Amino acid sequence: MQVLAVASEIFPLIKTGGLADVVGGLPPALAHHGVEVRTLVPGYPSVLRALEGTTVVAEYGYFFGAFCKLLSGRAAGLDLFVLEAPQLFWREGNPYSGPDGQPWPDNSVRFAALAHMAYLIARGDFGPYVPDVLHAHDWQAALAPAYLHYGGRSRPRSVLTIHNLAFQGQFSRDLLYAIGLPGDAYSLDGVEYYGGIGYLKSGIRFADRVTTVSPRYAAEICQPGAGMGLDGLLRQKGLALSGIVNGIDVDTWNPADDPALAATYTADTLELRARNKAALEGRFALVPGDGPLIGLITRLSWQKGMDIVIEALPSIIAAGCRVVVLGTGDAPLEAALAKASAAHPGQIGVFAGYDENLAHLVQGGADAILVPSRFEPCGLTQLYGLRYGCLPIVSRVGGLFDTVIDANAAAREQGVATGIQFEPVTREALEAAIERFVALYADAPAWRAMQRQAMSLDLSWTRRAGAYAALFRSLVEVDSA
Repeated sequence: MQVLAVASEIFPLIKTGGLADVVGGLPPALAHHGVEVRTLVPGYPSVLRALEGTTVVAEYGYFFGAFCKLLSGRAAGLDLFVLEAPQLFWREGNPYSGPDGQPWPDNSVRFAALAHMAYLIARGDFGPYVPDVLHAHDWQAALAPAYLHYGGRSRPRSVLTIHNLAFQGQFSRDLLYAIGLPGDAYSLDGVEYYGGIGYLKSGIRFADRVTTVSPRYAAEICQPGAGMGLDGLLRQKGLALSGIVNGIDVDTWNPADDPALAATYTADTLELRARNKAALEGRFALVPGDGPLIGLITRLSWQKGMDIVIEALPSIIAAGCRVVVLGTGDAPLEAALAKASAAHPGQIGVFAGYDENLAHLVQGGADAILVPSRFEPCGLTQLYGLRYGCLPIVSRVGGLFDTVIDANAAAREQGVATGIQFEPVTREALEAAIERFVALYADAPAWRAMQRQAMSLDLSWTRRAGAYAALFRSLVEVDSA
C-alpha cells in the first residue's frame, strides 16, 4: 500500500513541536505493517541541505506566485517529495513566523501551495506514482482533501490528522481564487469559516477520515469549548473521527543506553537512578537529599497549567518536595517562576530555555514528571516519563488520560498503575495529587512496582502504527469491495 503524507515539518529535518515527531516517526514504523510512505514537505533550507539522491520531478515557472520545483529524494532514512519554492520557503529559523515572532504574512499562500502540490501528486500528475491514501497533517496541509473534492476526485482516499485543534489556519475570503478554489467552494458546506476561509475546517469537512492523537481528545473536541468552534462539524463526522495515541522513538529515549544520563539503567537496576538524581541536583543547584524530586519540561503557558503550578509551589515545597523546571514561555509566568525560585533557594531550580540533554537527565533523575495541562491532545513528556520510570502526575485530559493509569486502589492491586491523575485543573486538585504522590513515594516497594510497570509498556511507533495501517487499509478495502 502506498501512502502520500503531507506536512509542514518532519523530524529530524525541521521541528517546532510534536507534529514533526509524528511525521518523522510514523513512516519507518508503517513499513513494518506493509505500508510505504512518501512525505511531501516544504523546501526549507534545512530540508534541502539534507536531501540526497535528488531528482527533479517537475518544474513550474509560476506556481502560487512563485517559481518552484518538485523534488524527490531521501533524507534521514525517509522518502521525501520536496516543494522547492525559494520565494515561499527559503527562510531560516521558525517555519511559521519571522524574527519578530509574528506569523509570516503569506502563510496562507505558502501552505495552500503545499496542499495543492499534494493534490497534484495524489491525482497522478507525476506518474507512475499514485498513492492509495493521502494523509494530511494539521491546518498547513488540510486543504489537500478540499482540492481533491473540488477537483472531482474521490480517489485516493484522504485522512486528516489533527495534532492540535487550537491552530486552525483561518484567512481572508479574498484569497479564494488565489489559492485555486472555485467560487462555489465558499459556502457553509464548503471552505467558509466565520467569514473567512478555514483551512482546518476544510480538511475536516472533506477528508474521508479524521484522526486526532488520542481517543480522549477525539471525544473532547466534539464538545463546545474544547471544540473551538469546530465541535459541530466534528460531531457530524461520527465514526469517521477517531483517536490514535502517538508513539515515541524508543531508541532515542532509552534509559539503558542514553548518553545524556550520568548512569544508564533498566527496570531491574532502578537503584542507579540515584546517580542521575544527584547529577540533576547539581545542574539545578538544589540542596541534595533523599526527598521526592518533581520535574517539569514544558512551555510556560496557561494551556500547560503553569499558573496553578506557581500558585501551588509553596505547598509543594512544604510537602517535602523539590522542583526543577525546564522551559520558557509567557513572560509573566517566567517572572513569577523566577520569583518563586528566589524565595526557595536550593528547593526550586529553573532553566529558562530548552536543552535536549537536560530534558533526558530530568526524565532519568526526577522521581515524577508533572504535566498539569488544561488540554493536551496527546503529550509526549508523560510518555518519556513512563519510559524512564519517572512517574507522571497528570491532569485528567486528552492523551494524558489515555496513557497514564491512575494509582487508585484497584489499579495498584492489579499491578497496572503507572502514575497519578487529577481533576479539575486547579491549585487545590494539584496539591491533593502531590499529597498522594508523597505518600506513594514513601512506600518504596509500591513505588518501585509502579516504575517497573511503567517501563514495561510498549510505547513504540511500531505498535501505534498498526492502528494507522488498519485505518488506511479499511479505506482502500471499501474501494475494492
